[in-house]
Formats: sequence, structure tokens, C-alpha cells
Amino acid sequence: MARKRSDITPMRPDSPVYPIGVAARLLNVHPRTLRIYEKEGLITPAQVGSRRMFSSNDIQWITCIRSFIHDEGISIPGLKKLLELVPCWEVANCPAEIHENCEARVDRSIPRVPHRIEEREQIRAGKKKAMDEAKAGDDRDERR
Repeated sequence: MARKRSDITPMRPDSPVYPIGVAARLLNVHPRTLRIYEKEGLITPAQVGSRRMFSSNDIQWITCIRSFIHDEGISIPGLKKLLELVPCWEVANCPAEIHENCEARVDRSIPRVPHRIEEREQIRAGKKKAMDEAKAGDDRDERR
């Protein structure tokens, strides 16, 4: 019995469906460019066997990368460093309504925990007290 048309589910944007050659043609770049971006850690295509496969989200993210590099003049090492510090939508100055709905957004930034000055001073005081106590214990051991 044949499958009904209604049984077909729509493709998700994170499904890897494009091999590297097709992705390169969609982006109007050489496949080597995509391999360089992968080597530099800017993209992580899915591996199906020995083939790199790209999703629609990957294509959208690579478009953003190319915009940073060619339109904004940011070097690959500079872009890598920026992405460690802030999410991609802050680098690109994307408005909230765009970045909240963007499925290709990338946030590799290191989590930052804000500390109040008083908390830092308490932590330092606690560490200093522990070090002083340890030193005092060592002095007592030497006297014996």
C-alpha cells in the first residue's frame, strides 16, 4: 500500500541535508572555504560516514560568518575571540525580534558571573584566613 501524502513530515532547519559541494554552491564559496571555517572551529557540520553534511541553520550561520569577515572586516581569529566573549547576535547587532527567532544563532561565550565587590572581598578574606591557618599549622609542626 502506498504512503499517503499527509504522512510526510516537514524538514527541520537543523537537519543536515546538504553535502559540502551543494552547501558551497548555495553560499557561492569554494568547498575549501567551508573546510577552513571548520578547521578554525567556526562551524561544526554533521558527519555522515566520511561526508560533511550541512543544515539550513548551518547555511544561515555561514552567511553570518561571511558577513562578519567580508562586510565588517573582522579576521577569523578576531571573530573567534569575539564569539568567546559575546554571543553572535551582539557581534552582529541583531535586534531582539530577529535573534530570538533565529535558529542559527550561536552562543559560545564564556558564562560570566557578576560578583559584587563585597562578595569578592569576602572570598579573598576567606582564602587569606585559610592560608594563614595552614601556615600557622606548618609553623607548629616545625617547632615540634
